[in-house]
Amino acid sequence: MNYYSVKIFVKGELSDGYGEIIPAWLSDYGFDSFTEEESFITGFIPQPDFDEKRITGQLEWIKQQVDITWEISFIPDENWNEEWEKNFDPVLIADRCMVRAPFHQPLPGVEFDLVIMPKMSFGTAHHETTRMMIEFILEQEWNGKEVLDMGSGTGVLAILAVKMGAKSALAIDNDEWAYENAKENIARNNVPEITCLLGDEKLIAGKAFDVIIANINRNILLQQLSEYAAALKQGGIIFLSGFYEEDIPVLMAEAAKFNLHLQQKKVLNNWAAIMVG
Repeated sequence: MNYYSVKIFVKGELSDGYGEIIPAWLSDYGFDSFTEEESFITGFIPQPDFDEKRITGQLEWIKQQVDITWEISFIPDENWNEEWEKNFDPVLIADRCMVRAPFHQPLPGVEFDLVIMPKMSFGTAHHETTRMMIEFILEQEWNGKEVLDMGSGTGVLAILAVKMGAKSALAIDNDEWAYENAKENIARNNVPEITCLLGDEKLIAGKAFDVIIANINRNILLQQLSEYAAALKQGGIIFLSGFYEEDIPVLMAEAAKFNLHLQQKKVLNNWAAIMVG
């Protein structure tokens, strides 16, 4: 099938969550996948679903919200995999975990091989927050643990936790596309121990977890920390990311209300991830 690509350049780096927000603003316009680079996002649309007037109108609306420019290109069918490969490189983390698309070859000797087709969902290990969360997961003991992955995106974090021995994982996202994408990736990685749900923090009421993972954004985390604390088993830990280093004091002030204290932090290009318990 022929495709169109829409390359969206964001002034400066893709900070303030625009790497997630812009695809969400375009989710109803025929795109079936996105890739993200340092200063631009590329969306891909099958030719039969491409409506340039409608898409341009939405891009003009987005330009009123954030400073962007864009380029639209036609991709003949025979170049589709090549285009994907140019825009989505496999990622090796800590020499132990490879996150790759189905069209990439596995790397011999890698302990954990995660096959992720991201489509429009967040979580490919290219973003600093996902990379740091994977590093945290690789450093933990998971045997027998019951895990919550809140705002699960592609499901990559829950998938890794189960591959490392977690007894079960609940992956929740409020975006329908992410929910469907996570289900596909769970099947692709053969981890039936993961349950996917479409919704928000209300779905964890009455449940209990040994480990809670939430890579979302500062404001959502502040709103939901009380629910996480209520669902955390005695002695459990929470991993949080999706915010900047300067946001840590605000998050820890909220966490302290629930007797949660900073255990460890990671910082990469001013993005932060923390472990609390």
